[in-house]
Parts: sequence; structure tokens; C-alpha cells
Amino acid sequence: MKQRILVALDIGTNSLKMAIAKIKEDGGLEILGVVEEPSSGVRKSVVVRPEETAKRIASLVRKAEQMTSVHIKEVIVSLGGSRLFAVSSHGLVAVSRADGDISKEDVDRVLQAAQTFSLSQNQEILEAYPTQYVVDGEEGIREPIGMKAVRLETDVIAVCLFSPDLKNLTAAVLEANLEIAGVVPSPLAAAYGMLSAQEKEMGVAVVELGAGTTSLAVFEEEDLKHIAILPVGAENITHDIAIGLRIEHDLAERIKTEFGTCLGSKGKRMEKIELANGETFTFSSKFVGHIIEERVKEIFQLLNKELKKLGKQGQLPGGVVICGGGAKLPKIAEFAKKELKLPVKIGSAKGLITLQEDPAFLGVLGLLVGNLQDEESTSVTQKSSRTAGFLKKLLKSFIP
Repeated sequence: MKQRILVALDIGTNSLKMAIAKIKEDGGLEILGVVEEPSSGVRKSVVVRPEETAKRIASLVRKAEQMTSVHIKEVIVSLGGSRLFAVSSHGLVAVSRADGDISKEDVDRVLQAAQTFSLSQNQEILEAYPTQYVVDGEEGIREPIGMKAVRLETDVIAVCLFSPDLKNLTAAVLEANLEIAGVVPSPLAAAYGMLSAQEKEMGVAVVELGAGTTSLAVFEEEDLKHIAILPVGAENITHDIAIGLRIEHDLAERIKTEFGTCLGSKGKRMEKIELANGETFTFSSKFVGHIIEERVKEIFQLLNKELKKLGKQGQLPGGVVICGGGAKLPKIAEFAKKELKLPVKIGSAKGLITLQEDPAFLGVLGLLVGNLQDEESTSVTQKSSRTAGFLKKLLKSFIP
């Protein structure tokens, strides 16, 4: 029996990550390898120069194939950037069958009706996630097929994007001689790999602190309720340190990584770091801690505003799960708990056996888990609708 392979590609501001897994006989995933390559042609998680990004992707594929001895032909890829946004929408249709039984076609039509709303030029819907169905006024229905009704309604969260961002992403992947098996909004990717059903039922937020952006995904009663991407991330902390200490970017990154903390420095006031030329650079650890604390505070204040829009500020029993490269900042969970007034923890891969424990890799691992969950749980109608919708968007992105 031919083994089934899944490959995920996460395109970030500072790095590209790829994870390869095989589907085991018991339905679980075995991670075969995880590789990373510096980004090029990417700004704040958005591909801006597809030709440059394609070369990096091709290099990443060569590394992955050498590591795993797997020939890579297609990938599940994440799409990020601050121009990704969510819209709540409602759809209503009359049940078409004479006997009143709700069919797959009715579900398909009501989902399409919920996606019929006005967007600005160069914007489109990437995916619509139903949060509930309403059958003749009865709310909270998850699977309406087979029920009898006159009227079928649905509420959805439609994830929308800036069309050129999808076009550039698609161009980069195709130019690297890969096919695209699916596109997943980056705020959801890490959530797939970290959250349990219980957490999503209680109400939980996933915060991914990337280099160029910070993403938020909120779940309640197992359904997606909101996503948002903020145009600020861990790279902004590095920039602040570079400006504050009047040093080069690479040295600022080293200082952030080796000496940074979110709760200020209570140790020595002065630190030394050795430079490549043998000299040393002396700086105030207290001053660096203050720089980091102010920028991280800004990020969590913006996240709090998003939660306030939902009426969920301080109101998520499942708390907040943090991942991304920024999650490696010391004391960030304690800082987030103080700012958000919620339980906070650093995320870890759920149900995956992998040597890669770095929270920066939870996004790419989540793409694999999400794809497997989608195969197992999505109805045939929704699955075919999603596939057809994605192919339509893919073709549309290349039409002038």
C-alpha cells in the first residue's frame, strides 16, 4: 500500500518552514522532517517578490527531500499578512425538496448565500467557516442534512484577503515547481496544531507572535469566532533595540535573543557582548528590558482591543495560547497574563511526535494537523465546495 505524504509550507517574514509527514495506519501523523530557510521577497508575511521567494522555496524543497528521501510535489501553504481579515455574515435559502428534507445541495446553497456580500476592489473571500445552521428558526444546529424544514439559514465567519497577496503567493509556489493542495489562513494554522476540542469549546485565543506580524484566532463552542492580524511583531522589538542602542540590526537581534526579557532586568545594570572583530559592546540590560517591555505591551494592548470588540476581554475560560518565534522571549507568558488578565501558556504540538519543540514551528506543524482534521471531519458537500472554491480563486488570480 502506497504511503500517504503531507507537506506543509509556512511563509514567514524572516524564514520559510517546511514540514513533511506520513499518515500512519491508525490515522495519526508521523513527522518525517522539518526544515527552515531564510525568507527572501517576503515583507510582513506577504510575498512581494515571487521570483525571489520561489528560489528560497526550491532550496527548502531540496533540503527536505535530502532529509526525508521523499519526492515533494504539492504543499499545503499558509497565507498571512495584515490584509487578511474576517467578516461575519448570514445566509438564508428555502429548502428545495418537495418532502422538506434538507439536502447537501441546500447546505451548499446556503453557504454560498452567506458569502454574497460586497467587498472592496481587489478583495475576495478565501474561506467561509460556518458557526451554526438555523433550521426553521431553531438555532445551534451543526449538521442539518436530513432534517425537515422550509427555511435553512447559516452564520459564517468569512476570511477575506487582498487578492494580489494570493496571486503572489501562488506564483511563488508554482514557480518553485510545486502544486498547491490548499491555502490556510495563518492565524488558524497554529491553532490546528495546538488546541484541544475542550479548549475550543470553553473559549480560547491563539496568539502567534511572528517576526513581522502578530495573529489572533478566537474559538468558542468549538467554532472560529474571529481572526485578526496586527502589522507588528518580534522584528519591531529588534528595530527598537537597534535604534535605542544605535547599533546594527544583527547585533540588536543577538542582544534580544541572549539578554531580552519582557519584565525588565533585575540583575546587573550593564552587560557585555563580544563582537565578531574581537571587541566588546557594553549596554544597559535595564534599558533593553524597558525597550522590549514597551513594545510587547503595545502588542498586547492591540490584542486586547480585538478581544474587546468581541466582548471577550478577560472572558475566555480556556485562556490564551502563545506561539511563534516571539514566544521564546523570556517571561512573555507572565507578561501576557498580566496584560490580558487571562490564563496564558506557551503552546506545544498536540498529538504529534516530533523532535521540533520550538514554538516558531507550531504554525507549519499545524498546517499538517489541520489538513488531516479537515479530511476526517468535513462533510463531502463542504469539502467539494471548498476545493472548487479554492481552484476558482487560484485560476482567477492569474486572470488579468
